[in-house]
Amino acid sequence: MFYFDKISGKNVLKSDFFKDFEHFFTTRELCIKSGENEELIQNNKKIICDYLGSPELVSPVQTHSCNVCYAEIGKTNYPDTDALILTNNKQAVFLNFADCTPVILYDKKQHIAAIAHAGWRGTVQNIVVKTILVMNSDPKDLTAVIGPAISMCCYNVGDDVFNQLKASVNDFDGLFRVQNGEIFVDLKGINARQLAEIGVEKIDICPYCTYCDNDIFFSYRKENATTNRHSAVIKLL
Repeated sequence: MFYFDKISGKNVLKSDFFKDFEHFFTTRELCIKSGENEELIQNNKKIICDYLGSPELVSPVQTHSCNVCYAEIGKTNYPDTDALILTNNKQAVFLNFADCTPVILYDKKQHIAAIAHAGWRGTVQNIVVKTILVMNSDPKDLTAVIGPAISMCCYNVGDDVFNQLKASVNDFDGLFRVQNGEIFVDLKGINARQLAEIGVEKIDICPYCTYCDNDIFFSYRKENATTNRHSAVIKLL
């Protein structure tokens, strides 16, 4: 179940599925990715670093790929990467979103975590499943939290995208609807289905839609290609 917490008086979203490491999804109140206000971004990053007790807050260059990397101490450049795996407790890692699906994974046996950026392209390429393969995790040891993203109510796609998404799971039942001649798909649900189909049993799915709940989160579609992003953040203890 998801709940709001505060960092320096600013709202963040967490899941009670995770208790063994630090994680949260930022809201509009604590934006750390924007092309509009660099001073605000740096101030918010400092707030998060202080809260986590981490000198390093690293993020990859996201390109809607299915490339997965391990975070390394002292390394800050991760080009063309849409999933980052964290194995040390010195760094904090974040990825950025504004309608795409954030997925946080935690392997309790190895005590490692990861964030994957699953837009429709990443979802078609099974980025979450590929991240688990790179983690070398047994799905039974994993907990997955799927964060705020555009929901089926607001995510209409064309035939080509629909067919690619449909092919990314074995069972597409319940993951789309047709209304007034338009196809709407459930990106959060598709990623959850991909996880379930490989054996992940513990999955928490955020109920918030970034388009509907645009007062809390950023929406690329609703805000005419905004450069602002909310973020998924993790740090191991």
